[in-house]
Amino acid sequence: MKIHGRVAIITDDPGWHGRCLSDALCSRGYASSMVSLTECAYRLDDGVCTIDIPGFYPQLPDGVFVRGIAGGTLEQVVFYLNVLHGLRHAGVKVYNDGRAIERTVDKALTSFLLQEAGISMPPTWVFSNRTQAMHTARHELLSGYQLVFKPLFGSQGEGLQLIRHVDMLDQVFGYNGIYYFQRFICSCADNYFDWRVFVVNGKAISAAKRSGTHWLNNVAQGGICEPASLDNNLRQLAEKAVSVLNMDYGGVDIIADADNRLYVLEVNSVPAWKGLQKVCQLSVADCLVDDFLSKLKHKKCVQIAEI
Repeated sequence: MKIHGRVAIITDDPGWHGRCLSDALCSRGYASSMVSLTECAYRLDDGVCTIDIPGFYPQLPDGVFVRGIAGGTLEQVVFYLNVLHGLRHAGVKVYNDGRAIERTVDKALTSFLLQEAGISMPPTWVFSNRTQAMHTARHELLSGYQLVFKPLFGSQGEGLQLIRHVDMLDQVFGYNGIYYFQRFICSCADNYFDWRVFVVNGKAISAAKRSGTHWLNNVAQGGICEPASLDNNLRQLAEKAVSVLNMDYGGVDIIADADNRLYVLEVNSVPAWKGLQKVCQLSVADCLVDDFLSKLKHKKCVQIAEI
């Protein structure tokens, strides 16, 4: 059969998402391999600069689809992102590239860029000094607000704490020395929910309403997805957020307060879509792969033997 190119899917946990992407690529004539950034390397010797991608070396993939970044020490994570930077510098399409991931993996930077662009977000504070953090948190709590304490890095609702009153501050300790507080937006007193809006190539393609059994609505934390219509306000807010962060695709979490004002909670550059797929008619993987392939700079066709 004819193979138009070879793609690396960056992930340490291929699972359902990896299979969906691999199947969509295969149906369009592209071979794919699952690659962990932990197994990649730079080879800089004898005046030659190469990036070793397992299964591709000494060549480079025709494109790289980033599905996940491994955790690790600061040095390891910087190295993983530098592999993506190097691939982009070498002319390989990286989807989303290292720059987009850097802008979204760090919640403080994401919040700053979105707020600076005029996108509505809950009031947010980030400190490395505990005294400053506790002073601000205490002021907010005594003013009648509640706070969500989040790790700077992380996803799927892991590590989040809802701080309801001042007495709870004694149990708050910085994640690796950083305090990230966000004012809690209550969507409804007895029915917590938010929306996940999926944006591809600058366009919101689908949305799901996520309802939790408590204040967290993430599917990974037990939240349930329901179909949701994409009205203009949701669509425009999600599309603007992804545009500001210059992403190929993204998952935008949006919440409404009691007065129906919309706020962006987070933007994810490697969003899961299994819950969304259950409640929408289009194939999210097909939309992603079609956009990804349209952006490949070098397309080729190679005849390989049938096995």
